[in-house]
Amino acid sequence: MRILVTNDDGIHAPGLIAAEKIARALSDDVWVVAPETEQSGASHSLTLTMPLRLREIEKRRFAVTGTPTDCVMMACAHVMKDNPPTLVLSGVNRGSNMADDVTYSGTIAGAMEGCALGIPSIAMSQSYGLIEGTEVRWDCGEVQGPPLIRKLVDIGWPDDVLMNINFPDAAPGEVKGIDICSQGKRDLQTAALERRIDARGNPYFWIGFKRVRSNPPEGTDLHAIYNKRIAVTPLHLNLTEFAVLEKMKQKLGKLPPA
Repeated sequence: MRILVTNDDGIHAPGLIAAEKIARALSDDVWVVAPETEQSGASHSLTLTMPLRLREIEKRRFAVTGTPTDCVMMACAHVMKDNPPTLVLSGVNRGSNMADDVTYSGTIAGAMEGCALGIPSIAMSQSYGLIEGTEVRWDCGEVQGPPLIRKLVDIGWPDDVLMNINFPDAAPGEVKGIDICSQGKRDLQTAALERRIDARGNPYFWIGFKRVRSNPPEGTDLHAIYNKRIAVTPLHLNLTEFAVLEKMKQKLGKLPPA
C-alpha cells in the first residue's frame, strides 16, 4: 500500500504527525504533501490565481503553498506521478469534522480530491473538549486508527465515496466502540461572528463557533462522538438529493423555456 498523507492544519501540525504514525502502521511506503500554512475552512478550493510553490523538506515529505486540494493534485500529478498513491489519508484534524462541518472542512476536501482522482481516501479528525485549551488526545487516533482503516480498506467502498472518521475525545482504552453512522445536523446558532477593534481603532471581524453541546439523534456522527464512540461516515461526492429530484420531475416534468 502506497499512502499519501495530507491535511489542512499545515506541515507543522501535530495532527499530521499523528496521521503519519497511523500511515506507517499500515505501510512502509508513506509520502507527505501538506500545506505550508494552515488551511482550515478552505473546503475543496483550488489555487487558480497565483503560483504554487513546492518545497521538499526531506525524502518523501513536501510542503505546498496552497490548499489541501492543491496538495493532493500536486502529489498525484507531479511528486508521485510515476507511481501514484493507493490510499489518501487526510488529517488528523485538530477538532471534529462532523455534521455541517463537512462542507467547510479542508481535511475532508483532501480526501475528496483523492476520491475525485479515483484513489480510496479517508479523512480523519480528532475531537477534543468543549473547553478552550483542552489537550488534544492524538493517541486516540494513533491507536484506534490503523486497525479500523485496515478493516475499511479490506472491505472497500465505491470509487465516488470517501470515508470520514472522527475519533472521540477519549484515551484509546476509553473508546466504547465504532459506529457506522450518518452525517448529523448541528445547531447553527453555535456559529458566531465576533466584532473586534484593532490597534488603530478600526473594526474587524472573526468567525468562529461556540462550543455548545447539543442533543443529536442516535445513528449520527454527533451522537457517536458524544458517547465516546468512533464515527465512520461514508460521504458521496455527488451532492444531488435524488428524492427531491424525483419529486420535482414528477411535479414539473420538462418545463418549456420562458
